[in-house]
Amino acid sequence: MSQSPPRAAAGAADIEAARILLDRLGMSPEDLLGLAAPQCPAPTFAEYIPVVAKAVPAGSRRAYSSYRDLILEAWPDRRLDEVKASEIEQLAEQIKANAVVRRNARGGRGAAENFITALRCIYRRAIADGHIEEGKNRALKVAKPRRLESTRRALTDAELAQINQATASTGNDPVLDSLLLRLRTETACRRGGTVALRPVDLDPDQCLIMLREKGGTVRWQPVSPTLKAHLQHYARERLASSKGQLLRYADGSPITDRRYDHLWARIGAVLPWVETQQVTAHWLRYTTLTYVERNFGYAVAQAYAGHAPGSGGSIGVTVTYVRATLQEIVRALAALTGEPHPLL
Repeated sequence: MSQSPPRAAAGAADIEAARILLDRLGMSPEDLLGLAAPQCPAPTFAEYIPVVAKAVPAGSRRAYSSYRDLILEAWPDRRLDEVKASEIEQLAEQIKANAVVRRNARGGRGAAENFITALRCIYRRAIADGHIEEGKNRALKVAKPRRLESTRRALTDAELAQINQATASTGNDPVLDSLLLRLRTETACRRGGTVALRPVDLDPDQCLIMLREKGGTVRWQPVSPTLKAHLQHYARERLASSKGQLLRYADGSPITDRRYDHLWARIGAVLPWVETQQVTAHWLRYTTLTYVERNFGYAVAQAYAGHAPGSGGSIGVTVTYVRATLQEIVRALAALTGEPHPLL
């Protein structure tokens, strides 16, 4: 019996022809094999967004809740795999155009970026839960708006002196506000680290404070003996419990991060250039880290800022091996404040 000649391997043209034919028939290769497994329909946004809101950290829940609300308003009954990339782009442009104009507004770019970030989070968790396939993450097919270069810069000594003077001479609690600025200037900490500070986080013998900041990061940061003494005195005066929030109003109630917004609005009313240039507390972080980097190098500035070695992606892996020590951070602090430190 004669045997059939061996079958030639399918070429690119044959594969493309087969794909076109299957598309016309509305079928997939799995359909031909009888292997297509039945799949439950994807949940709607109204069904799934509450699940995501409960799963994300509290900080992310607050930051992106308004954008999840916008998604719910636009597509409450749409299933996750029904929305097209073009529809996401249209909603992003609509959010960008209707963004609230604030002091530091950048044409709605931030609002559009946060919307896409919130949507990507929803799709990422839906894929992890098995509700949709990896290839149906429509949010990944929409690019975020390109970020403009930041207008923030390091403040001059004269500008910083004016800000401190305006803070200490205005407002209903200049002691609190002056302490906020001193803490931010010395440690270059973030807003969350300031609000989360507790009396138990102070190590008075070594002049260290524990900062708990975004992403659940925890680090020991040196402070000057003067700031350490003020923090201790303030905690006693405002009756802060050892594990309660340290920074409080005169009536004993803990502050929120909104205190910063009121503070800089008040400073801007006294110093017009602060309002014009949209100066915020984050400029203090720029100021301190610029000084540290210029005088003590990149590795020390990176550690001073609380950034992980190698983060950022553009510096290279070498920084992983030149990690700054706590003593180097202390030297930078001592030079910045002009005070000796017990760890030196």
